[in-house]
Amino acid sequence: MKKNFPTELVYQVFSLLIAFILVHGIYVTLVRPQASAFLKQEAVNMLANSAYVQQRSFYVVIKDYEQETSFILMLWAFSILGYKGREIFDQQRLLQHDLLKLPENLPIGAEDTRGIVERISSLPGKQSEWLLPRALLAAVERFSATGNVQSASTAARNVAESEGERMESELSIIRYIAWAIPSVGFIGTVRGIGDALGQANRAVEGDITGVTASLGVAFNSTFIALVISIVLMFFVHQLQLVQERLVLDSERYTESWLVRRLKS
Repeated sequence: MKKNFPTELVYQVFSLLIAFILVHGIYVTLVRPQASAFLKQEAVNMLANSAYVQQRSFYVVIKDYEQETSFILMLWAFSILGYKGREIFDQQRLLQHDLLKLPENLPIGAEDTRGIVERISSLPGKQSEWLLPRALLAAVERFSATGNVQSASTAARNVAESEGERMESELSIIRYIAWAIPSVGFIGTVRGIGDALGQANRAVEGDITGVTASLGVAFNSTFIALVISIVLMFFVHQLQLVQERLVLDSERYTESWLVRRLKS
């Protein structure tokens, strides 16, 4: 599995770069110009009519740097989720194939293990490194060495458990992003409240425009960050559920197609 790590690392770096370029481009060309035009029009309306109730705009809610950062992190996390989800989906499809290629209900003895090892090892590309082939291979090799069925079952289970722990640990980067997004929102809250306090003297004089704008930054950044975090955590838990199902299905496959047919 080590030789695949640089590929995934490069993918993560480039996906972060692409997410930054995409989101920043949208903010520069659409979000901030629209928010600025809306705020100017609202200021004109309020000057023309003292009873005018200021409206809200989605562009204004998401215009600040904290919201932009949150969207960049969200796209980055989704790209990583998609990468891992596709790999899990491909491994799930492998469960629909007969990797042993032996006659149905034929008992498997020690003399059959060499052919099984050769068939599993000859799987194309990365398939030989996936969970199911490695679990089958571990069980067959253990049975070939010991002649013990229980020992073969234990070997397959150990491979499945270690793979489950590995997949769980690889979700740490996504969990970090899911934690970082609300933190970015709280940074916006602190920045907005700090700016509002810095303009308290103007509020005392009767001009509360700056204070309200700063408080808007504080609340909007937290609101957007929390919404994104809720959505992201839903997909994280869905991916975790799919990974756990893959581990259980691989154990069931090994037990049904191999272990139960082994004959000492």
